[in-house]
Amino acid sequence: MSTIPTATRRRVLEALGVGTAALAGCASAPGAREQPTEEKTTPQEPAMNAAQQTDIDRIAADPTAIPDPIDRSEPKTVSVEMTTKEQVAEIEPGVTYTYMTFGDQIPGPMIRVRRGDTVELTITNEEGNSMPHNIDLHAVRGPGGGAEASMVTPGQTKTFRFKATYPGAFIYHCAVPNLDMHISSGMFGMILVEPEDGLPEVDHEFYFGQHELYTTGDAGEKGHHDFDMEAMVAEDPTYVLMNGEKYAITPDRYGAPSMSVGDTARVYFVAGGPNLDSSFHPIGSVWDEVWQQGSIAGPPNKFVQTTPVKPGSCAIATLHAEVPGPIKLVDHALSRVARKGMMAIINREGDANPDVFQPEV
Repeated sequence: MSTIPTATRRRVLEALGVGTAALAGCASAPGAREQPTEEKTTPQEPAMNAAQQTDIDRIAADPTAIPDPIDRSEPKTVSVEMTTKEQVAEIEPGVTYTYMTFGDQIPGPMIRVRRGDTVELTITNEEGNSMPHNIDLHAVRGPGGGAEASMVTPGQTKTFRFKATYPGAFIYHCAVPNLDMHISSGMFGMILVEPEDGLPEVDHEFYFGQHELYTTGDAGEKGHHDFDMEAMVAEDPTYVLMNGEKYAITPDRYGAPSMSVGDTARVYFVAGGPNLDSSFHPIGSVWDEVWQQGSIAGPPNKFVQTTPVKPGSCAIATLHAEVPGPIKLVDHALSRVARKGMMAIINREGDANPDVFQPEV
């Protein structure tokens, strides 16, 4: 580790025009300083730390709790409020972690607007938090994607405006100097900018987000896990998660959303990272259509088995149900599924269709 004092390194970088805030895509507001990282991320044996009392029973976003499709033909001003929170929750039963979130959930709430809309975004850093936070939206043409305008210290609120000038599905995330730690801890979500003519009608829409979590313990080791900065630098995560918890959106945890045989569904997927690509695959089906990078201004790819989604990006994909049974949404880097918690399920319900699939002959 460098022996140059942190303040000196910061002054040198700023003199070169690459201050720590600039590297993170944001500018520090007066007084917006994080607590010393080493105090919060020094690895400890989880056996030394009992599981903590949770602040929230569930950190995993409900994949069906998303805004309705837009049915208007004119732009408008849309008000959005976000609150950043630092909360203890379970990664899996008996394993706790201090997450960072937008609005109590991972991924953060989906923002849904129409191309041409003006978005008035208010962000509040909840009083009692220990760190500054902000928001960088990839749908924003502006410094830091809004990060400079939205830097808030604990107890502070700021509002800024931007115009949604291009359609697509875009990530938003915290972008303070330790942005990788904040994103890993849960601070990411999606903003969907619908085209002027809207999106094709489907029977269901679902919203999922993947990220990796770097902790001081092994996956499944009981206790309170601290953040492990060295593991993150090495890109060696303890968990790779869908919606913030191990196997959260499955019948054994919070339940799985469902669709009926004959139904169509659109899946919105955001890869928070901060480091790993996702090989997004629906076991038991294929993607009928995929708009890679969330780029809905162009034509989709058809009948895609596994679509790559880069960290800091999104995908929009559709599928339909021809037979009953589960569709398992996974990262096809399959050790992440078997060992690190990366799976969600959509149930298909209805009558068998032996013309398509016959389990017994």
